[in-house]
Amino acid sequence: MHNYRRETRHLLKLAIPVLIASVAQTSMGFVDTVMAGGVSATDMAAVSVAASIWLPSILFGVGLLIAIVPIVATLNGSGKKDRIPFEVQHGFLLAACISLPIMFVLYNAGVLIDMMDVEKALAEKTIGYLHAVVFAVPAFLFFQTLKSFSEGLSMTIPAMVIGFIGLGANIPLNWIFVYGKFGAPEMGGVGCGVATAIVYWLMFFSMLIYIKLNKRLNRVGLFAQWHKPQLSALTRLFKMGLPVAASIFFEVSLFAAIALLISPLGSITVAAHQIASNFSSLIFMIPMSLGAALSIRVGHLMGRQELFEAKIASRSGLLVALCVAMMTATATVIFREAIALMYTDNPEVIMIAGQLLFLAAIYQCTDAIQVVAAGALRGYKDMRAIFIRTFIAYWILGLPIGYILGITGWFLPPMGPHGFWIGNIIGLTAAAIMLATRLYWVQRQDNDTQIAMSLR
Repeated sequence: MHNYRRETRHLLKLAIPVLIASVAQTSMGFVDTVMAGGVSATDMAAVSVAASIWLPSILFGVGLLIAIVPIVATLNGSGKKDRIPFEVQHGFLLAACISLPIMFVLYNAGVLIDMMDVEKALAEKTIGYLHAVVFAVPAFLFFQTLKSFSEGLSMTIPAMVIGFIGLGANIPLNWIFVYGKFGAPEMGGVGCGVATAIVYWLMFFSMLIYIKLNKRLNRVGLFAQWHKPQLSALTRLFKMGLPVAASIFFEVSLFAAIALLISPLGSITVAAHQIASNFSSLIFMIPMSLGAALSIRVGHLMGRQELFEAKIASRSGLLVALCVAMMTATATVIFREAIALMYTDNPEVIMIAGQLLFLAAIYQCTDAIQVVAAGALRGYKDMRAIFIRTFIAYWILGLPIGYILGITGWFLPPMGPHGFWIGNIIGLTAAAIMLATRLYWVQRQDNDTQIAMSLR
């Protein structure tokens, strides 16, 4: 029990700043939704549909760069800090390389929107938002590179500080560009995209300054010497991050696909889905932060060859995540109508959003298990397993079942967004079972290795 208490303290020390930073970052989406909703339901829906394209695209790049965290954590734990600048500089190179295709996709996303049966006003506002947010892409990915470097050294507070700087800037910038203040044009939902682009450049430069001023981070000498780029190192980092990027893309694009598929049902339905999705994203920050902390802790312990402690840390993370998820799920059910009221006063939107929030509460426990188990597997550098299992759970099970229940009417009358959210429950539950089973298997393999070494 002493070991479990010790590891729980370690995890919470790492996770709480990650959580606060993640909530600050996700709160920017909340601010976008609320301010756009203050203009019209169409503007709120435009932010939702645009986010369904913007987030999967940019988070794919973030997933590639998250691989820096276990690499830095392992090098730090094994006493090879001199190798860290080399790896992080290749992270910057990778961020620059993947920025271009992501920007291209976002700028030309109007082709996809035109293929959907979307209201003309909604389509125009959505495309305007995406054209504005294109400029945020390189800043977002450069910031993520520095964030992964800092977190790999078990320093999660810098991202928390910068997250609040971003949130603090996002509110007045949204106010200026959404409502047309201080001579700026009144842009509605499109103004949220302009504000987002400005905020992420501010966050990147703020993180850069923080690293320069912080003695512990600056001591690593991240920019003291520029290493010659090596294609093999860049390829290795890409291959390591690709399964994580794909798994994040699968999960985020699951919600994105739902937003696109239900967009023909009208602005009221899309706005209700956006409320439930946005609030669920806020709650998801808690287990996601535990998963990120667990990835750091397990990577550090594996670098020190402390296999038993890595197992204890994993179990502690899963237990804490499950307990917290049970509390948040209960609160979501009880206060679901009050939650919807925070976003809008439209009674139709509130009614549908309340129903979707009830469904969202059901999967919070399994969602917590799958994301924390995935975090532990990243610490073990078992990236491929995450990719395979999330693809099966989200795109072979979750989305097809949701589409059948929501749109087709093959077995039941079409359930609309409710059917898709039932598909989410099935997909996330399958992911939790498969990832937790994989984690158990990986730890058994480590136990066998440790026993074999002790008998030599």
